[in-house]
Amino acid sequence: MHQALYRKWRPQTFDEVYGQEHITSVLRYEAETHAFSHAYLFCGSRGTGKTTCAKILAKVVNCEHPVNGNPCGVCDACRAIDSGAATDVLEMDAASNNGVEDIRDIRDEVVYSPSSLRFRVYIIDEVHMLSISAFNALLKTLEEPPEHVVFILATTEMHKLPATIISRCQRFDFRRIATDVLMERLMHIAREEGIVLQTDAARMIARLAQGGMRDAISLLELCAGGGREVTVDAVADSVGLTGRDSMLRTVGAIADRDYETLFGQIAEVVRSSKDILVFWQDLISVYRDILVVKTTKNAAAYLDLTDHELERLSLAASRFRKETLTYHCKLLEEAYFSMQRSNAVKRVVAELTLLRMCDESLDQTSDALLSRIARLEERALTGGFASEIESGKAAPLQKPAQEKAAPMPVPSVPEAKRENLAVQSSSQKRVMKPIRNWMEVVERVSRSSEADAGFVKLSRGYTTEDGSVVVHFDSDFSLLMISRDEPRDRLRMAISSVLRREIGDRMLKMEVAGKPTEANVIDEILDIDDENGV
Repeated sequence: MHQALYRKWRPQTFDEVYGQEHITSVLRYEAETHAFSHAYLFCGSRGTGKTTCAKILAKVVNCEHPVNGNPCGVCDACRAIDSGAATDVLEMDAASNNGVEDIRDIRDEVVYSPSSLRFRVYIIDEVHMLSISAFNALLKTLEEPPEHVVFILATTEMHKLPATIISRCQRFDFRRIATDVLMERLMHIAREEGIVLQTDAARMIARLAQGGMRDAISLLELCAGGGREVTVDAVADSVGLTGRDSMLRTVGAIADRDYETLFGQIAEVVRSSKDILVFWQDLISVYRDILVVKTTKNAAAYLDLTDHELERLSLAASRFRKETLTYHCKLLEEAYFSMQRSNAVKRVVAELTLLRMCDESLDQTSDALLSRIARLEERALTGGFASEIESGKAAPLQKPAQEKAAPMPVPSVPEAKRENLAVQSSSQKRVMKPIRNWMEVVERVSRSSEADAGFVKLSRGYTTEDGSVVVHFDSDFSLLMISRDEPRDRLRMAISSVLRREIGDRMLKMEVAGKPTEANVIDEILDIDDENGV
């Protein structure tokens, strides 16, 4: 009968366990000094060696001739445990045997001496699945077991264990195995098994395994099915991946707002019978890598990529601002959870989300607005607006003063309210309308500075007929604190977000209430509504 590779290559000694030297070194020392604990707790993600180390530990505590802290593998005890004939080593899966009666059976058995070995060993896998009553039944036995009994508990969700159980065990945390370590092991197994494995393909398999040795070896066997050479394309075909090149093309199309390419990408995934959810996971992974490149100085320390891949990611990252990347990541996450619903049409969800990622104006959330503001700021700093106006692609934000209509007679305030009309300014009056949702401005400022928000909260904002914004503060001190560069920029960006238009630095005027900055100017404040809610 065929034996799976991960079982065939399961380590038989602590020396053969890869990537967990911080644990195996301690267990070897205990074996050499015969200083075994009465209970062990092995916790960590799947495929990192918990059950393997538990079986090796069960052998070494009973081995007649241990070698450097490892089981010899040739004595009667080692051979009996390897063959499964040792009745004194019992493995229990708590996922299917999680009742109090199962634990009571163990509690009744431990009083008896081992039948053929030195120690009776209980290996309880997925111990977090035990019921509350089962844990209670295990407590006393786990704390003071007979001298001839050793408990080994294994779990992937340590946080679900009661603190009383954890405190009674010697705890070992199994780490995810590094990609380079997984690659080394895969290349060794491939050579021994006669599998042609390319280095780049081994790296891809190691990444997909996400730190799990068992998953890595299983993927290698899957990709090598039929005796074929294991290449990057073979790995992608076997697991339904679309490839990093395809993902970067998608990211580039989003930056270029190339809708044809984006719809073509989704159509290609559908035609190839690949799962759109897998495609989406790959896209999220690429965006995560781009965000790391964008926000850190030493991205190579956090990304397992070649120099060429890192260079391409850096190029992609240069096309987005951090605010836009954060907004895109949130959209990707929302779409991922939407696709997992039973009645979701994955293709439609994917296409609509890509459209929203290309055009923030289709989304009225705060994250989309921040992304749009960040883009406007970048264009303003780089002279983008000026070049567009000169080329005729965009109109100036404000009309020249000489093009304004002649002043109209100013009606009384009550009449203006009844007619819901804006009042035109005269040469000695400026008409201001309160910004009704001013508290939203305060909330946006507070995201960056609670101190600045305290001063803004005591102020009041108004819009004028020429599109400017006037902010009245309660005191000279408040005005002084917000007049500094950074607080002023925070306030200006917050107002721009709320009004949904860019407020330039010259368009923001700040005063102390009751102290106008220009002589002979009378402010007339109208409490009327407009389409922007100000």
